[in-house]
Formats: sequence, structure tokens, C-alpha cells
Amino acid sequence: MRVYNRRNLTRPPGCQRIGGSSGREVPNYRAASSLYMVHSNHHLKRDASVLRKPLQKLQSHPFRPIIPLVARISDQNASGAPSMTLREKTRLEKFRQLLSCPNTDLDELRKCSWPGIPRDVRPITWRLLSGYLPANKDRRQMTLQRKRAEYFGFIEQYYDSRNEEHHQDTYRQIHIDIPRTNPLIPLFQQPLVQEIFERILFIWAIRHPASGYVQGINDLVTPFFVVFLTEHVEDDVENFDVSTLSPETLKNIEADSFWSMSKLLDGIQDNYTFAQPGIQKNVKALEELVGRIDGQVHSHLQKYEVEYLQFAFRWMNNLLMRELPLRCTIRLWDTYQAEPEGFSHFHLYVCAAFLIKWRKEILDEVDFQGLLMLLQNLPTIHWGNEEIGLLLAEAYRLKYMFADAPNHYRR
Repeated sequence: MRVYNRRNLTRPPGCQRIGGSSGREVPNYRAASSLYMVHSNHHLKRDASVLRKPLQKLQSHPFRPIIPLVARISDQNASGAPSMTLREKTRLEKFRQLLSCPNTDLDELRKCSWPGIPRDVRPITWRLLSGYLPANKDRRQMTLQRKRAEYFGFIEQYYDSRNEEHHQDTYRQIHIDIPRTNPLIPLFQQPLVQEIFERILFIWAIRHPASGYVQGINDLVTPFFVVFLTEHVEDDVENFDVSTLSPETLKNIEADSFWSMSKLLDGIQDNYTFAQPGIQKNVKALEELVGRIDGQVHSHLQKYEVEYLQFAFRWMNNLLMRELPLRCTIRLWDTYQAEPEGFSHFHLYVCAAFLIKWRKEILDEVDFQGLLMLLQNLPTIHWGNEEIGLLLAEAYRLKYMFADAPNHYRR
């Protein structure tokens, strides 16, 4: 295992040429990873054969714990629950009443969604909160039909251009990254799913030349895909064979995932433009915020020369998706979509709360390597909605204390 000393980690994340007729450089997440990450043995190796062969199914780890990908109901903890409680039934009924109104009160829907959205109504709620669907109930079906047709119009117009010389770098990088997306979840290793992701990411990159495709964006499709899939799957989403769905259903899931991801990225596009200024700014803000709220942890990281960019770059680039089980990401995104500027602003406070959550473990480590290994491999595999709820509550407390007083970041 190669260990990096801080002295070798002074450059910002790397860039590589991806997309665009000018062949300009855009930030390279993998390059940043190679600079800032201590690689553990389970990381997938870059295989040049992926460039030449069709998308292939990767083997899942044989000893992976069996934990539900998506909880049956949003309020249950990681251990599950045999049936809905009275409180959960009441919450579900409240959602159904809001969603059935001729004009859904989006402010009230956000208020109800902040502590988590019941699985049964999560797909329609996410479509509304993201701005993909209108509040007016009568216009929703027409909007869905129009946007789905528009997306597949993009496919017809642009997708064949993936083989053209000026798009080959973009397509090749997407083609490499897709099999690495949640490699331990069988759902995402199905060729049909990988082809869907390939189209979504390529079309998004073509339509957003200011950023093009940046490694890490591939992760952001997965929560939407899973949530929209749950409209058609009762149990065991992670092992579901999507080929059993009708082609029309799969097309609808694909289009809805594209538009919902696009809405999310519209609010954080600075994270993925050249030099990724949004991420640089947020990592700096995180460092200043942690220095204010927990000086002991901050000083400990400084003492052993651990730079925030070495672990928090990924937290910002992937919205903590690499640090949490996907079921926890979905619960987290319930709140992000209910919170004003949830993905862009509130996420900073979630990252601060997440770091401080591990203060004991951080203070127990007394060398650079141990700290970096801890911060890049935090033990969240058994986390569920209870842990995410506590994390969000602490993040909200921090936001309440510091959001309106940015000078308080600084000592």
C-alpha cells in the first residue's frame, strides 16, 4: 500500500481533457483521488480492456453484508420494522392529502419531507421538490409526457455522436466509470442499467459544455434511478432484474432520472466547471467552520498535517455518497430537497456534523496515515435512518448558529 506524505500533496486536484471541440481541460476526479487518497486493496483497478469491450458486469464481493438498499418506509431504522406504526401511517396520509390537492402546497410538502419521505410517495415527492413537475396536479401528466419525449429526442439527436472524435474522450471516461458505480450492488452491474446510465451521462455532458462530464457525476444518477425504480418494485431493489420491466417503463425511469439529476446539478454546477471552484470554496468553508466549532479536532488534523482537501474533496464532489450506504443517501436527499439550497449550502453543515461525529476516533489516531485511512474509510456500513436523522439534526443546529454569520467561521 502506498502512503502519501503531506509534502507530496500540495497541488490542487488534477485536470484532464474531456469533451468539447476545443479539447480543453476539466477537473479530473480520479486524478484528485490519486493525489489525495490512500488506496485500499479493495479499490477496483483501471482496466484498459473496458475501453474496447462492451460494458461488463463486475463480480460483487462475496462477503458483502445483506442490508436493504432502500428501506420499506422512510422512518424505520437500519434493522427494519415489521409494519407501519400509527405515526408512519399518519405521515403517509398527510403526504397523500398534499399530493392529491389540485395545487400542492410546496412549502408544506417541504416541511413534511424534511424528516424523511415515506417510500410509497417518495418518487412523486422528489419530482415535485426538484422542480421537475409542477405543483398543479392537472399539468403533471402532460409535463411528464413532454419531458420524456424531449429527453429521447436528445438521444436521437446526440447519442450517435459519441463515436465522433471530439466526443470520444467524454464517452470513454463515462464508459470506464459506469462499472465502478456502486460496484457491490448487483442492480448497477446489469448491462441494461449501465447502458441507461451511459446515455444519461453522455447527454448531460453534451448539453452542458461549460463543465462536460466530470468524474463523480456518475454517482449522482443512482439515487434518482433507485427511487423511480421503487414505483415498480416492491422488495429487494438491489437484486431486481430490470429486464423484467417493460421497455416503456424503463424509458420513463431513464428520462425522469436524467431530468431530476439535471435539476440537482443546475444548483451546484460550480462544483464541476473548470478547476471546480465550488468544491474548493466549500472545502475551505468546511475547514473554517470546523475550526470554529471544534478547535480540538481542527488542531489535531493540523498537528498531523492532514489537509481538508485530502478527504473533503470527495465529500463535496460526491455529496457524501462514497461515505454512506445508498439507502442513507436517499434519506439524506429527502432533506436536501426539502431544505432551501440543500445540495449547495446545507450540505456544508452536514459535512461538518459528519466530521465531528467521528471526533473520538479522530483524536485516537496519532499519525498522518492512520487519520487519512480513517477519514477515507469511515465505518457507516450499518447506518440507517436513525443515524442520518441525528446527523441532520446536528447539521441544522450548526446552520442555525453559523449560516447567517459567515464571519463566525473565522476565529
